Amino acid sequence: MDTDIAPTTTRATAPAGDVAGRLDTLTAWMSTQGLLPANGELVAQRMAGGQSNPSWRLQGGSRQWVLRAKPAPAAQLLPSAHAIEREYRVLRALEDTDVPVPRVQALCEDEAVIGVAFYVMDFVPGRVFADPALPGVATDARAAYYDAAARTLAALHRVDWRERGLLDFGRHEGYFSRLVRRWSQQYQATRERPVPAMERLMDWLPAHIPAEADGEAPTCITHGDFRMENLMFHPERPEVVAVLDWELSTLGHPLGDLAYNALAWHMPAGILRGLADLNLPALGIPSESEYLAAYCRHSGRDPAALGLGWPFYLAFNLFRLAAILQGIGQRERAGTAANATARQIADLAPAVAGWGWAIAQGQQPDFRP
Repeated sequence: MDTDIAPTTTRATAPAGDVAGRLDTLTAWMSTQGLLPANGELVAQRMAGGQSNPSWRLQGGSRQWVLRAKPAPAAQLLPSAHAIEREYRVLRALEDTDVPVPRVQALCEDEAVIGVAFYVMDFVPGRVFADPALPGVATDARAAYYDAAARTLAALHRVDWRERGLLDFGRHEGYFSRLVRRWSQQYQATRERPVPAMERLMDWLPAHIPAEADGEAPTCITHGDFRMENLMFHPERPEVVAVLDWELSTLGHPLGDLAYNALAWHMPAGILRGLADLNLPALGIPSESEYLAAYCRHSGRDPAALGLGWPFYLAFNLFRLAAILQGIGQRERAGTAANATARQIADLAPAVAGWGWAIAQGQQPDFRP
């Protein structure tokens, strides 16, 4: 990643969340937080990517930060959506653990500063791979990057959340029952028209939760969106230096988190950045079973524990992903989506739900248009 940031100019009237247009108030706030001297100057650059919370790269003197903001004022968002406050809290809790995270500096819930709530964290240099096929990595090195990802997820699931002050970060049981209800409500609140596969999954999922999966025993910190695109790797070697985008983190079930991570092996290449229709051996990328074995090795989990419940975990996550995509579609219609491809991504929600229903029925997803 380059380190040059072009100065931006402050406009008299700027929309909520437009950091470049509200540099005066942001600079003053950062001075009160001890991040900038009283007479400090700040420059900002919008960072590419992101479907949910827009990010800005800031520079003041020799220091650099990343600002993560909500996409709109709280009054315009669904309750609990775009929970950057939760991101800030979990990042703070994970400092100095085996999970690499950027160091957070300050949280601002006062929308008067830039029009939306936000937090500031240290900028971490490194490489982010939008494409899980890792086109910029040598073929014989790609497996090591996937092993690093598995090791990092296992490290997260080993963190003692009680010791880290996260007792109230989520409920300790009923994880899947609760989330099936939550994402069903999200789907119903954002749909333009009924999606048959979603309707079927809403009935099927509660009746097929694996035994003890809703109990307290397996509870751990879950990232909620753990995939290659949300990992920052060392600039030169297969080492995760920061896990990004914690908006959906909570206390939950490790296999739910792992199955979301494994969705890449069950979706096609393209805008959703899957691996299912690629020649993985030729690319040097592990198969799903090899990746799951690596996670089990790093976590100390018995591979047999995945067992017959794996189709449920995959179907649940495709159901959840389809609901998330519908939410992106709603934001696109409202003009608050953070990515130019939001409409195209949101239109895939019915197909994603269909893949989930196929897996629930023991079938292979059909990726044909």
